Amino acid sequence: MKNNNYQSTDRKFWDGRIDGTSREDARWHQVIETVNLLEADLPVLKEDEKGIVIIGFMSEEGVRRNKGRLGAIDGPYDLRKSCMNLPVHFPENVKLLDGGNIVCIGEGLEEAQATLGKAVAKVLLAGYKPLVFGGGHEVAYGHYLGLKQYIKEVHPGKKLGIINFDAHFDLRELENGRGSSGTPFLQIARDMQKEGEDFRYLVLGIQKNSNTKKLFNVAEELGVEYVAGRKFNAADRTLIFQKISDFINSVDFVYNTNCLDVFSAAYAPGVSAPAYNGITPDALFVKSFKKIHKSEKVISTDIAELNPKYDTDHRTAKLAASMVFDIVNSL
Repeated sequence: MKNNNYQSTDRKFWDGRIDGTSREDARWHQVIETVNLLEADLPVLKEDEKGIVIIGFMSEEGVRRNKGRLGAIDGPYDLRKSCMNLPVHFPENVKLLDGGNIVCIGEGLEEAQATLGKAVAKVLLAGYKPLVFGGGHEVAYGHYLGLKQYIKEVHPGKKLGIINFDAHFDLRELENGRGSSGTPFLQIARDMQKEGEDFRYLVLGIQKNSNTKKLFNVAEELGVEYVAGRKFNAADRTLIFQKISDFINSVDFVYNTNCLDVFSAAYAPGVSAPAYNGITPDALFVKSFKKIHKSEKVISTDIAELNPKYDTDHRTAKLAASMVFDIVNSL
């Protein structure tokens, strides 16, 4: 990785309420460790240990190119703040690390994505699971580059599937050869096709009024599976759970990516493209989300499009933090 794209996190940043010093009293800011991914190796995991490494992707260049409202570059900072006081419910054999931030400088999105890919691969090769905080959804392509490297080196021939909670397909064509927050999954599809691999992509929460007819056509041509946002209700819960199960059973590994604009603006006002008719983060969503993460096939996760500039009462950041809480506790 290059120095100009990377910032380590100062341990002093993690600060918050202290109820006591025992494990039962502990909050995340008391147990998290920081590591400089540029200068140091990750702590070696013992045989019975598991680990998660948080990586921030500070970028809104993809959102700018996609003509969205800006502010997502500060998402990783705000999401960390909302995670600081989460209570520790995960066991002692789970290590939680903060691996710092990949920073997009100016219009250098492609360089930042390449650096993120190297960071994700390094984390996976050390036996940890990456948990990436965006930033715009351009994070997905950089994230995939790391997964691609890891699978090719360690699990050649294994099949990767992508599950995306999102109101949008993000299958737009590139403009002048440049990607954006609206293009990552078309970029991934093309990369996989070049490698002779199947593009396996399931999108949960799609809004018909947020995607052009062409995007639905592209999705169909690529064999994309999806569940419309209007289906996220009790009457269709069996359909949703079956769709998720069938998809997970068809692949070897799952990359779970989550765009916060999948939720109704009432719950997630702090995003680049708010949706009045997004899904509700209710029990059905939580069970769907946990079903994915309890499958033991998820190797990496990211949360995208947190935009603190518009996040009234930090509602969106707190919602994202609850998702992070479930991810860590699913190990």
